[in-house]
Amino acid sequence: MSSSTSSSPSSSQSSQPTNQEVPTAHVPTEGLVSPDRVPVRRALISVYDKTGLVPLARALADAGVEIVSTGSTAATIAAAGLAVAPVEEVTGFPECLEGRVKTLHPAVHAGILADRRKPDHLDQLATLGVTPIDLVVVNLYPFTDTVASGAPFDACVEQIDIGGPTMVRAAAKNHPAVAVVTSPGRYEDVAAAVREGGFTLAGRRRLAAEAFAHTAAYDAAVSTWMAAQIEADAAAHATDSADAAGVDASGPAAPPAYIGVGYERLASLRYGENPHQRAAVYRIAGASGGVAGARQLHGKAMSYNNYTDTDAAVRAAYDHGQAVTVAVVKHANPCGIAVSAAGDVAEAHRKAHACDPVSAYGGVIATNAVVTAEMARQIKPIFTEVVAAPAFDDEAVEILSTKKNLRLLLVEAPQREGYEIKQVSGGAVIQERDVLDAAGDDPSTWTLAAGPAADDALLADLVFAWRSVRAVRSNAVLLAHDGATVGVGMGQVNRVDSCKLAVERANTLGARSTGDAALDGSQQEKGAVGGADAADVLAGAVAPQRAQGAVAASDAFFPFADGLQVLIDAGVRAVVQPGGSIRDQEVIDAAQAAGVTMYLTGTRHFSH
Repeated sequence: MSSSTSSSPSSSQSSQPTNQEVPTAHVPTEGLVSPDRVPVRRALISVYDKTGLVPLARALADAGVEIVSTGSTAATIAAAGLAVAPVEEVTGFPECLEGRVKTLHPAVHAGILADRRKPDHLDQLATLGVTPIDLVVVNLYPFTDTVASGAPFDACVEQIDIGGPTMVRAAAKNHPAVAVVTSPGRYEDVAAAVREGGFTLAGRRRLAAEAFAHTAAYDAAVSTWMAAQIEADAAAHATDSADAAGVDASGPAAPPAYIGVGYERLASLRYGENPHQRAAVYRIAGASGGVAGARQLHGKAMSYNNYTDTDAAVRAAYDHGQAVTVAVVKHANPCGIAVSAAGDVAEAHRKAHACDPVSAYGGVIATNAVVTAEMARQIKPIFTEVVAAPAFDDEAVEILSTKKNLRLLLVEAPQREGYEIKQVSGGAVIQERDVLDAAGDDPSTWTLAAGPAADDALLADLVFAWRSVRAVRSNAVLLAHDGATVGVGMGQVNRVDSCKLAVERANTLGARSTGDAALDGSQQEKGAVGGADAADVLAGAVAPQRAQGAVAASDAFFPFADGLQVLIDAGVRAVVQPGGSIRDQEVIDAAQAAGVTMYLTGTRHFSH
């Protein structure tokens, strides 16, 4: 990982005087709206993304701004019939090396970097014959898009921009006199500012901050990618050496030596997990989609806890491949997960909700399918914070929009690769995201350790349980039947308690057919999933014994047979677990003695 040192109080940098008076910008004042505005008389434009380029250039030309430009950008402006000066005319030097060198010249950078508050800088510009540049519009080569496309190494390197970031940083540094724009989304602001006599100092500072963030994120992407290439090369060399020596070098490679991530604030939130904590939602710089970039169709503003629960729910909803899946989540743990063999999202929702209707009250619902009107009618009577899906039927939106606070989110499928970062004091621990792609996640690799081999139906339930338990906080034990969870034991500090909790929840929570049990009689809503009202449920319903005949999945091995015995005593008929305990044989023997089918995956899915 990279490191840095900070200067001590006695360093030369910290000993500089701090009470010097900062001079004001040396700009003409006649005709200006306010003294802090710098008129835009000359602009340098060099963009890869040509979105909005011609309207911007036209707005500048209409305001009498001289435009200097490069390569294809200049060609696009000229093709629109607008006056443009090629940068070669400014530098007196031709573009060379296949475009690698265009703007890296004193005639360009002196015009950007001259501090116009200092008379000697202005005198030097006059002596050199350099005209100041008031506006720099640059966006960079699409490096991250090139990497994402799977392009070869040299093609990715070729998309590392050099001149662009140099101009952006120069203009941002000299923001007392120069405005810098890196996004086409700002072009309308540019046109407005030019009409009003230039950008204000506050506006130029905001643009400078955006520009520095833009180049920082760009550099972080480049350095992270390069570090990953070095790590991959080292791993390949180690594998080749091990193969030559006849040594097993299998195992995951280390993450790169440097990982940099830039985040852009999307919105401030009312508070964080608790009211006394400040919070905001951010997206990865340049990224789109995901829960952070979801499109909200209806409802009140998202909260911090809404975002974290929705992310957990969406991820769980996409853990089962192409199967239509619904996940109901509360406090980052699933209340229920279900799939529909018939591809019926309403059926999947009924089954997921039935696992734990009590905890579903105030939960988040996510699916990988279109929310239908039937599903919406099931959700409507249940107090729900968020419904997230890739699409909603129009009638479903109409039904759910009658709940004024219910948040409806259009969310794309989550990115499954990449890293997860958890802060620890002084740093972070970083790992690859667990996406159920380990060798042991393929049931064809499982080892039958005890009991009779599963038939197709039983194996399908075991696979469902195994893929669902990943979404549960450790220690995790999950019971399932017919493509749905029926009991979830989460977050316990020993596996025996997780087994007890899964059984208890399977055999008690299903008695309640609505999540509105907390409401008083005047607030109860009719027609919740399962067809019963809270008052009816709480007045004498008989608890089902859903653990009987269910299958179980454990996210890690059973250290002793005691946890397994809890499941056996409850009537669980098959178990899938990683194995790997020094007492595996004791656990296997207990399953064999009970006639319980047990598969070992050799893969663990802890989630903390």
